[in-house]
Amino acid sequence: MDRLALILVIIGALNWGLIGLFQFDLVATLFGGRDALLSRIVYTIVGVAGAYCISLLFREREKQAQR
Repeated sequence: MDRLALILVIIGALNWGLIGLFQFDLVATLFGGRDALLSRIVYTIVGVAGAYCISLLFREREKQAQR
């Protein structure tokens, strides 16, 4: 689950990088525009993955503290 969430966050970050640098939204291009249902689902899944990845920060610190 951690890797899947991290992959989705990376995809989101790359998409934001494309938007910032080239004004090109890859997700919208692939899934029918920003307002398309499929695009909104992808954006939502990436957002949920980002929220889940917050827990990775705290778990990593806990593992290092136990060493």
